[in-house]
Amino acid sequence: MCADFTRIRRFLDERDPPTPCLVVDTDVVAARARELRGAFPGALVRYAVKANPAPPVLDALVAAGFGFDVAGPGEIALCLARGADPAGLAYGNPIKKPRDIAFAFGRGVREFTSDAADDVDHLGRHAPGSAVSIRVVLDAPDSVTPFGRKFGCAPAEALDLVLRAAARGLRPGIAFHVGSQQPDVTAWETGIATAAKLFAEAAAQGVAMTRLNLGGGFATAHRTPVPPLTAYAATIEDALDAYFPEARPELLLEPGRVLVADAGLLRTEVVLVAPRDGRRWVYLDIGRYNGLAEAENEAIAYRFEPVGAHDGPDGPVVLAGPTCDGDDVLYQRTPYELPLSLRTGDRLDLPGTGAYTASYASVGFNGIEPLRTHCIGRWGDA
Repeated sequence: MCADFTRIRRFLDERDPPTPCLVVDTDVVAARARELRGAFPGALVRYAVKANPAPPVLDALVAAGFGFDVAGPGEIALCLARGADPAGLAYGNPIKKPRDIAFAFGRGVREFTSDAADDVDHLGRHAPGSAVSIRVVLDAPDSVTPFGRKFGCAPAEALDLVLRAAARGLRPGIAFHVGSQQPDVTAWETGIATAAKLFAEAAAQGVAMTRLNLGGGFATAHRTPVPPLTAYAATIEDALDAYFPEARPELLLEPGRVLVADAGLLRTEVVLVAPRDGRRWVYLDIGRYNGLAEAENEAIAYRFEPVGAHDGPDGPVVLAGPTCDGDDVLYQRTPYELPLSLRTGDRLDLPGTGAYTASYASVGFNGIEPLRTHCIGRWGDA
């Protein structure tokens, strides 16, 4: 699906809201939901709310019949307030307090993810009879923004947790996550092969599992191309044929970025242009602390497109944010070129920024307010 930001740019040109701001087209969110449903027919879809929790975005996905991957009480309450079915909420965060488990269970949540013995015990006590996906760590290709070793357990430990969960009256399954913004489709084959082995080992010990949580991680394009959603789906289909030839498990997906990134465009203003040690620095009113957290280590290289006409050639730039923090530098190593005529007050558009921008922004570092979000389209609030 080719992203078209014409309607968003028209809104920005007509309304001219203060910058920085993010505009999300909820009709595009709905279209991406249809595309994903078509690629994975029959799968249970739980949108990762952390990617973009704007209420109109959630409204569009409720209308699409999607559930939600929630990380804590705040997201649970938000989704329920937007009309989500409690049975369609999956508490995907393995790091949770016992009282938060009880909060979720008391509001109808019956799907959890875990990767530690104590957490399994807490689930058995505070969410009796619930489904729990044991998250296994993978030796898969690195994604653009990998999780490292914070989440997931080794396969041998995962089997122990499956048996532990079953002994406590829970309904165990297997989960894995290949890392956010994963351009290598073979990562899912690795995960499915690992899961199939665990399914067989658990069955040999009398525990029949039926649920496989594939997580999210489907990549979206910025300055470099990524595989289409159909390529991910085809690889997953082939891997399921190969490793679950007799009986396929029920699939659960937790996509975030792929549903909302291309629905959003961020507009920023040039604050200052200055020479520094022979390089041209362009300071913007958005940086790592108020929307572009994923530029850390220059992991996500966003596109920057000048608004309006600029005469003359482009030249290399260093891009930095507005705060007084020395780490608020966006790109020094990644090569960028922008018009040499760029001056204070000029504006730039960053397309494909509907995910992990507003939700990552600080609540007031240096007195800067959170990133404003305007939603347009059928479910829009603007």
